[in-house]
Amino acid sequence: MGAAELFTERGFRQTSVKDVADRVEMTKGAVYFHYPTKEALAVAIVEEHYARWPVLLDEVTAEGLGPMATAARMLERAAAAFQDDVIVQAGARLQIERPQIDAELPTPYVDWISLLESLLTMAGEAGELRPGVCPDKAAHALVSAFFGSQHVSDVLSGRTDVVPRWRELSRLLFGSIQAG
Repeated sequence: MGAAELFTERGFRQTSVKDVADRVEMTKGAVYFHYPTKEALAVAIVEEHYARWPVLLDEVTAEGLGPMATAARMLERAAAAFQDDVIVQAGARLQIERPQIDAELPTPYVDWISLLESLLTMAGEAGELRPGVCPDKAAHALVSAFFGSQHVSDVLSGRTDVVPRWRELSRLLFGSIQAG
């Protein structure tokens, strides 16, 4: 958690293993025992970031919503995670800084696009999608809008307004693809 806070606040380059050790009240050697490099620590945080999404999908799926409402609810809950969860915040920052990290990180966005395309395809089959809307293009647009929105919120307000900003944008976007 301490490393995630530092990566969120300072970024990868400006955070040292010593900084992490000091934050978590361990020796540098103890940190290196668990994570042999700073890159390994960054990868672990990014992997934990990605591990949050299947759990979230299970929770939302358990709500028993239709496919369109599930898609909207997933993004709503993700917005809350970007606002409140330091692991999600750190993972997002580390993904933006991926060219500076000499380690293999998962490719961002592709799983979100795939998930939303699948949900929107089901929404089309259920008559919830406006005629003429292509699920793959709508999924790309939603993912682009969502991640752009959380990034703008991060830059302008430290993500304090990511939930209401996404709520506004979500109404507009889902309103334009949802069957009347």
